[in-house]
Amino acid sequence: MTLIDWIYKLPRWVIGAVFVHAGGLKLADPGSLAVLIDAYGLVPDPLLTPIAVVLPAFEVAAGIGLILDIKGSLTTVVGLLVLFLVILGYGMGMGLDVDCGCFGPEDPEAKAFHGLKPAFYRDLAMLGVTAFLYGWRRYRTIEPVALRALVNRF
Repeated sequence: MTLIDWIYKLPRWVIGAVFVHAGGLKLADPGSLAVLIDAYGLVPDPLLTPIAVVLPAFEVAAGIGLILDIKGSLTTVVGLLVLFLVILGYGMGMGLDVDCGCFGPEDPEAKAFHGLKPAFYRDLAMLGVTAFLYGWRRYRTIEPVALRALVNRF
């Protein structure tokens, strides 16, 4: 594998792994995630648990897709990052001092920082990396793998 290959693969793998890790931790305890989501006051009570399951499942799927470079996964990751940034921005604007919920209920970042700004800046940095990935794809004319083609290999 050449350096050119690593320039595209490494950031993709890192962001994909972050999404798989974060989503997996949240899937392990959706009840705690539902409590964290409720702290933002944006979701009606009957939707808390379904969102606490579906959202992390999307994170895991998007992360795996990004690692495998499946078509649509980078767009899904960008969509999730934008959603997270909007929610974190809302929380900061409201002056909330809550755990961002980014890495589940036992998030060491939440214990260390007790705020939303570090998570906001981290997500903004990841959004910048995804912009780089889009640019690199265009520059190198890289076409992600269609899910159907990947399934047909097996």
